[in-house]
Amino acid sequence: MTAPLLEVRDLGIAIGALDVVRGVDLSLGRGKTLGLVGESGCGKSITMLAIMGLLSEHVRVTGSIRLSGDELVGKPQSALAELRGKRMAMIFQDPMTSLNPVMTVGEQLGEAIAIHQPRMKRQARQARALDLLRLVAIPFPDRRLLQYPHELSGGMRQRVMIAIAMANDPELLIADEPTTALDVTVQAQIMELLQRLQAERHMGMLLISHDLGVVGDIADEVAIMYAGRICERGSVDAVFDSPHHPYTHGLLASLPQIDRTVGKLASIPGALPSLASRPQGCRFHPRCFHAQETCRREEPQLRPVASGAVAACHFAEIAVPSRKAEEVA
Repeated sequence: MTAPLLEVRDLGIAIGALDVVRGVDLSLGRGKTLGLVGESGCGKSITMLAIMGLLSEHVRVTGSIRLSGDELVGKPQSALAELRGKRMAMIFQDPMTSLNPVMTVGEQLGEAIAIHQPRMKRQARQARALDLLRLVAIPFPDRRLLQYPHELSGGMRQRVMIAIAMANDPELLIADEPTTALDVTVQAQIMELLQRLQAERHMGMLLISHDLGVVGDIADEVAIMYAGRICERGSVDAVFDSPHHPYTHGLLASLPQIDRTVGKLASIPGALPSLASRPQGCRFHPRCFHAQETCRREEPQLRPVASGAVAACHFAEIAVPSRKAEEVA
């Protein structure tokens, strides 16, 4: 079997005495897309920042993160800086806060190229910057090179961020909620663009989202994260058609469906526990509709389930209605 592009094993992230992320395992192949899903505060973004090596020195990271077999945990910042923007790149949620407001689009693209290709002449960098804007389908790209971020629409700013991420043809692209600040029409355009680039460049893409609908459309595999742990992981078909963890089922049931008339959308009761007061046993049991005494005492571990996925639930074998079954009902 081909070795995975990205392999995360037993990842732990702690801030002081607070256990933020624990025991996270992820694997992503070349040319594949993995969706990481969960509510805000579940630990998705900090996990991706750990992969990129962008966490403060005061944050303790344990476990293993391998990019094409190269161990990243414990690697010096100087070595990580060589990888960032070259072999792995990240698209952040809000392009307006990620782009430099006092530099033109062309200057920012040129800077991303020059950092990793310092011998490239200025004229060649300008030509490459223009090609990158064409790659992400920005209209009038030669004009956009001379503009500042505030002169562009939200969708165009996000395309500029994608162009910067693609500047050095990375193997791994991490997209952290890349459409959060955009309207629905532009969201679809950006996701189509990311799909096209991922397929053309045979990149691995790690998509962070709270939107299972988006993940279901473009991902090959999905990992559901809750309170700093993975609670279910598998192929999109396996997890969406036969969810075995109550949290996954709750997320799927809360998706609005335009072909059905309902009086009230389903929701998951309660709220995500704070870092300082996570419950003993299963972290989801205070919100679970079939929690039992075992769930309050013992923390479940990920294990294989009938769908072919893995789930961290003591009672994963209990039949949980699938999304497809609900649609027929």
